[in-house]
Amino acid sequence: MTRAKMFLVGGCFLAAIIPQTSSAAPAASFVTKDALTDVSYCHMKFPAIVEATLGTAQPVLKDVSEGDIIDFYGSCSHDPLGKDEVRSQLLHLQHRRARDYMD
Repeated sequence: MTRAKMFLVGGCFLAAIIPQTSSAAPAASFVTKDALTDVSYCHMKFPAIVEATLGTAQPVLKDVSEGDIIDFYGSCSHDPLGKDEVRSQLLHLQHRRARDYMD
């Protein structure tokens, strides 16, 4: 598939997702989700979690328009709002804050 077709398909997919998402919706919105080699390994792109909700029982994804997109390679069953992703983003936030503090 050419890049132009991938961009067009991704744009159509994104346009279909955005009107259906809201901050109250628990379902994750994927920007893209492509299965690689077999069904168990995927390349996904999804919005990062809002920092203020990282430590809460109900994390919320940022709006896609903010441009803070996670580029993930791994299990197709990965949950963008699951415990593993929350831990990963919390660790990234801690490293970023430590680096910014040292500067």
